[in-house]
Amino acid sequence: MQVNQPKEGGAEHNALEPLRPTMASHPLTPSTCEICGQNRATRKHQLCSRIRQRRWAAEWAAYQAEVAANKAQERRRYAR
Repeated sequence: MQVNQPKEGGAEHNALEPLRPTMASHPLTPSTCEICGQNRATRKHQLCSRIRQRRWAAEWAAYQAEVAANKAQERRRYAR
């Protein structure tokens, strides 16, 4: 538990001012797995996590290749 200590200058802690930043309002990934439909926070779920990481790696590589191809096709503005 965090102890309220006065700030420099002897000012008391303001009740409206938070002691620490707020947590994220929502998780980055849902708690249920889109592959098996079970909860992510289990030991049996490691295989699904590996499958997901491989899938995202492949999708990300394809996206990066598409961006690189589009960039290569652009006309250069200041070409001499």
